[in-house]
Amino acid sequence: MWYFLALALLLLAFRKRFSLLALAVAVGMGVYSGILDVRALAWMAISVALIALHFRLRQHARLRVITEALLVLDALALTLHFAPGFHNLKMLDAVVVSPASVPFTLYYNADKALVPFVLAGCINTLFIAPVAWRAPRRAWFVLAASVPALLCIAVALGGLKFELHLPGWWPQFALANLFFVSLAEEALFRGYLQQRLTQVIHPLAALAASALLFGLMHYSGGPLLMVFAALAGVIYGLAWMWSGRLWVATLFHFGLNVCQLLFFTYPALRAW
Repeated sequence: MWYFLALALLLLAFRKRFSLLALAVAVGMGVYSGILDVRALAWMAISVALIALHFRLRQHARLRVITEALLVLDALALTLHFAPGFHNLKMLDAVVVSPASVPFTLYYNADKALVPFVLAGCINTLFIAPVAWRAPRRAWFVLAASVPALLCIAVALGGLKFELHLPGWWPQFALANLFFVSLAEEALFRGYLQQRLTQVIHPLAALAASALLFGLMHYSGGPLLMVFAALAGVIYGLAWMWSGRLWVATLFHFGLNVCQLLFFTYPALRAW
């Protein structure tokens, strides 16, 4: 199921028919394996109906505002795991990367993986949008360097510690983090939220707002994680703003997470 779901997400930006075919196969396998039950199927059916209605109302701007709001709420519910009927697969259960790291549990989230599909149904520029702010090449080098720099700041603040490790479950982590975490979150916060805000306010204000909300989404990790996530959101937001490409922001997001896993305590420093 998970490989077909990842393939569907990979194809969504440029081969929608093949993407939907791969998604259909993934859903079928999810039902067969018990990951999706009848409530999840009902939720997805309602989502499809909302997307179809949103498309049919393309000549009715006011009504489309309502259907778009409902689709965004749909995506938010999937992101926060509020949608019923999804029995996400636990791949790792409280593993410890290193003695200084807190235990880490890894899920393959079928609900969160659906977020890009839902948002692509209400905004056709989700993956490729007009460039809001062009940056010189040297700015991209600075932005790439800011990824390890931010992690070093977290070390200085006592949230992380330098450590080298390559766990045997690295491939499972990479698949889940790229497609079922980074892409889903970037679709919501950059591809949709920052893009929509950019249409009504200054691009920098839109970037700041989306980054702050991204930080707030990590409230369960405490104040330091919220600040760290908000600063990371600025990096991802700049990557989106300068490129207009959702996958560029996603790769920055994924790159930061991988960099932390390989060179720092993960997901956080254990409090002794």
